[in-house]
Amino acid sequence: MGKAQKKKITSDNIRKAKSTRDIKTNPFEVKINKQKFNILGRKTKHDRGLPGVSRSKSIKRRAETLLKEYQDKGKANTFVDRRFGEYDSGLTVDEKMTKRFSLERQRLHTKKDIYNLNEDEELTHYGQSLADIEKFNDMPDIDNEMEDKGLLSAEFTAAAHFGGGGLLQKKISSMQKGEEEEAKPKSRREFIEELIAKSKKEKHERQMQRDKAQELTEKLDKDWKEVHSLLAHKTPKVEHKEEKSKAGDYDIIVRELFFDMKAQPSDRMKTKEELAREEQERLQKLEAERVRRMRGEFEEKGSNRPKHMSADDLHDGFILDKIDKPCLVYKEGKLEELEEEEEHLGSENEEENGEDSDEDENEEENQSGENDEDSHSDLEDDSHSDLDSDAESEKDEGAGDKETAKATSQKENAPSEEARKAMMEAAKTELPFTFPVPESYADLKALLMGQVTEKQCLIVERIQKCNHPSLAAGNKTKLEKLFGFLWEYIGDLATKQPAELKTIDRMVPQLYDLSQLFPEAACNCVQSTLRQNMQDLENQLQAKGRATFPGLDKLLYLKITGALFPTSDFRHAVVTPALVHMSQMVTKCSVTSLRDVAAGLFMCCLFLDYVSLSKRFIPEVINFLLGILYMAIPSKGTMGYTLVPPFKPSGKSSDLLVVKDKKAAESWEMKPLPMSSLQGVKQQDELQTANFRFSCIALCFNLCKRCSSLYRSLPAFQEIIRPLEIILTSHLPVNDYPVQLQELYHEVLQEVQDRPACYCPLKFEKKKPVPLKLFTPKIVEVSDYGRKRGGNRQERERMRLVHKHKREFKGAVREIRKDAQFLARQRFSDIMEGDAERKRKVKMLFHNLATQEGEWKAMKRKKRKM
Repeated sequence: MGKAQKKKITSDNIRKAKSTRDIKTNPFEVKINKQKFNILGRKTKHDRGLPGVSRSKSIKRRAETLLKEYQDKGKANTFVDRRFGEYDSGLTVDEKMTKRFSLERQRLHTKKDIYNLNEDEELTHYGQSLADIEKFNDMPDIDNEMEDKGLLSAEFTAAAHFGGGGLLQKKISSMQKGEEEEAKPKSRREFIEELIAKSKKEKHERQMQRDKAQELTEKLDKDWKEVHSLLAHKTPKVEHKEEKSKAGDYDIIVRELFFDMKAQPSDRMKTKEELAREEQERLQKLEAERVRRMRGEFEEKGSNRPKHMSADDLHDGFILDKIDKPCLVYKEGKLEELEEEEEHLGSENEEENGEDSDEDENEEENQSGENDEDSHSDLEDDSHSDLDSDAESEKDEGAGDKETAKATSQKENAPSEEARKAMMEAAKTELPFTFPVPESYADLKALLMGQVTEKQCLIVERIQKCNHPSLAAGNKTKLEKLFGFLWEYIGDLATKQPAELKTIDRMVPQLYDLSQLFPEAACNCVQSTLRQNMQDLENQLQAKGRATFPGLDKLLYLKITGALFPTSDFRHAVVTPALVHMSQMVTKCSVTSLRDVAAGLFMCCLFLDYVSLSKRFIPEVINFLLGILYMAIPSKGTMGYTLVPPFKPSGKSSDLLVVKDKKAAESWEMKPLPMSSLQGVKQQDELQTANFRFSCIALCFNLCKRCSSLYRSLPAFQEIIRPLEIILTSHLPVNDYPVQLQELYHEVLQEVQDRPACYCPLKFEKKKPVPLKLFTPKIVEVSDYGRKRGGNRQERERMRLVHKHKREFKGAVREIRKDAQFLARQRFSDIMEGDAERKRKVKMLFHNLATQEGEWKAMKRKKRKM
């Protein structure tokens, strides 16, 4: 620090000291707060004082309390001085020391020293009494210390090399006694030898004691066995039986848990890729076996034939090999393999995965079930193999005879020509186990057409297994195209007369598997179909002004869409457009025939299936059901509600479901509407037409019941269900309906009328309207200005407390604000100090660098001159 800086600091301190001294001594700087009125009994504060003194006191108080808390914030290693009076500013240093000394004396003065009146306390130093230390009993011998300097004592050496401890002390004490008895001192070597001899002696004595204890124990066990054999023939004591208590429930449960089967470690779960690879290998192996049988080839397995075992065999290399020779078994003049496969293909309720396993089992049975004659011939040939081996060891001429016998046995084992042809035909009729992915829709159609439903599903399943995406790089693109081909193929199946609904139903799981593997491709395919259907509907409306319900293929597309994609999402890329398209069909397609009625009810069923989880309200369903019930009313009058399109209040189609033949109610049976009715209702007699109308009305009743149970939790349930209740209670000719339909009607009516507890919807609380501002002034009579008066003593006390609370609250807020300002100033000062320090260091670094650069340049110039 330079002299100029010291002078500056000294001058600043002198100036501050002079200013404070002038303020204290200058009476003109004293601030006086004058009051206009002097009030008796009122205490005044801060009526006179120096400017800034109170502010400096508050800053000093905050620096001592709040600043310390701020600086210690987040620190866990704070040092707390717990000495007496450390934080008491009212005590001096001498008082603190005196009080601490007295407390220490009180702590040492325990209860046991209460009656020791004439004894002084014993002073110690490092655990030794000062009185003993002052006696100088342990005077060091300077002569011995000088003579033995640099040598270790015998006791220390023995302790270091032989373990020390209590045994050493015992030995040392015995040695000291011996030294007292013998005046002649022992050398160090003799002392160590004596210690070693004593330790060996004690070790030998301990070993002898252990051997003796072992012998006594064995003798005792032998005697006990002899005595125990005599005691075993005695009858048990009765008291022991009485004392033994029965096992409780807890003991029984503990014993059962003890004998329970413990968990065994299982094999690792295989991944999807590993399972797909194993399935592909299995199918390839089966396909190779089928191709071999189709060619009429037999697999020769001479190495696996059972060998003859001689009497000298030690059974050390025995392996039970399975005989896998193919054979054909005839049953009633027909191959059993073909018969089992026909039965397998004729079963409809068998799972697809089980079909492959059954075929494998049939093949294994056929392979394991060989001709009995062949097996007997093999055994007859091998019956003297032991003698043949002996002959071979003696003479080498037997080798040729053995080869000739082997060739003869192969000829005998080969099946006949008829059996070979039958096997080849049977293999040709089987389905291949491996299929490539079709490149076009025509290839898929050629592959599936002409096959029964089970075989079609089996073909599609094998295509997926043989071409799994994890098996090859291009399989993913091929299977994505396969989804579109199957989607189009289902539409073609639905357009046939009659539609192959069973095949469509079995194809949906295959579509679902593909949609889970490739969701994006499935989404794009279904979206394009929905977009085309909506465009066709709009074109039909623009061309004719009205539209009809689409065909069965488009309706089934909507149903399959609900099975492939989640319908409970608030917004979905496929399901949301499907709902919009369905609502367009229900509201814009006219109902002019019984086929339209069936299609509309089918759409209502799809709507309720879509919203069964989300419980989304669909008003189009309620309006369509009201229109269907309106068609069943014979006499149209004042309904109490408004009929909405596509239904008309009058016209030919308004009485479409009115049953005029009352005798038809006797022959009607409740059953679901067939899906074939969506393709068109054939020309039928009056009785069948009436039964179809009854079935439509029954389906409408069921849908009303489902709507009532689905929307029961909605707040506006009464408003939703009121039109249905009106038409059900007053307009339908229920007495002309069949008995089963009447029972269903009463169930629906009870479900509709059974309203839940009515809850009022949430509303904002009504507030009193604010009046308009008037020009008439509001006059309030005040008896005494400036004073707060209450009605009684309690009211005045309450007002006083309120005023006090308000005053204290304002003061607390003011102090908190000042604390915040103080902390903000402190943070700002810390930042400024850090910045100044950083600038100073940077400046110092630049200065040092400049100095080094100058020195380096000077040195360089000096070298050049040299």
